[in-house]
Amino acid sequence: MTAYDALKDSLTANQSSWLITGVAGFIGSNLLERLLTLGQNVTGLDNFATGHHHNFDKVREVVSAKQWSRFSFIEGDISNLDSCREACHGVDYVLHQAALGSVPRSLADPITTNESNITGFLNMLVAARDAKVRRFVYAASSSTYGDHPGLPKVEERIGNPLSPYAVTKLVNEHYAQVFARCYDFKTIGLRYFNIFGRRQDPNGAYAAVIPKWVAAMIGNHEVFINGDGETSRDFCYIDNAVQANLLAATSENPEATDQVYNIAVGDRTTLNQLFSKIREILAQSYPHLNETAPTYRDFRAGDVRHSLADIGKARELLGYEPSHNIDQGLAEAMSWYIDDLAGSEAPLM
Repeated sequence: MTAYDALKDSLTANQSSWLITGVAGFIGSNLLERLLTLGQNVTGLDNFATGHHHNFDKVREVVSAKQWSRFSFIEGDISNLDSCREACHGVDYVLHQAALGSVPRSLADPITTNESNITGFLNMLVAARDAKVRRFVYAASSSTYGDHPGLPKVEERIGNPLSPYAVTKLVNEHYAQVFARCYDFKTIGLRYFNIFGRRQDPNGAYAAVIPKWVAAMIGNHEVFINGDGETSRDFCYIDNAVQANLLAATSENPEATDQVYNIAVGDRTTLNQLFSKIREILAQSYPHLNETAPTYRDFRAGDVRHSLADIGKARELLGYEPSHNIDQGLAEAMSWYIDDLAGSEAPLM
């Protein structure tokens, strides 16, 4: 039995109270679904800047009425301290996912990114500390590695940030360390590496690459690759990220807290390889895609060339063990993408 299997059994037998910020978003709604199916009480906080009401509808479809009744929602913004305090009241564990993601968005509007990702983060730390929550788990980012050339990425070796977004995520880690040192407040940061899966939004200027390409292919639109296609990433399926959050929140290992961890698979895929993998799966339902080729354009400002995680620390201290590699994740996610996107108007890229 894995550490995660044992944890799920334990949670099913024991109710706790959880807060998920950014609960209407991609990762937040998947955390909500998993916690409700495990019989937990969940409070959610979101301002719908990037989240969607329809994600709640999707969760409600897959949980029981009794499980859904254990969810309470607060519409509010983490940049408002009073909203953070209200959300943290009576909570055992905080899973802080709320943020404005995207390197390009931060380059276009660094002030708004700063307000959400730094001011909002500090508000949540203060509110959670004052509410005496047991554990504060937050979404960190692989962008923190910046221009450090080493592969695989090891938590203790980072470079200079390459975007305002990366700066905000690095500041989050520093604030968490200060709160641990000054207030003995238990935090864990999870450096996500290119999370993908069900309920990931394909629309908008800052959509992630996998849902964006799937939507484009289904809609018979052009697929663009930034650069030569040999840029590589450690793509990580959503179920791996959910596992990491729950393990981090509940770990009883005293060495596990006040740390940051890479959350990935430990393998890398080039954009050219990713395009071929997606095309091969989709072509089973859309045969015309066998002849589809990408269009290459300039490299994108602020992007890291290669990314690959060393997940040894998360394995050792948290008991993290990825359940899906990229092929398994794509196979599982693609049916959801097809069902969700087919028949809808795919975005023009």
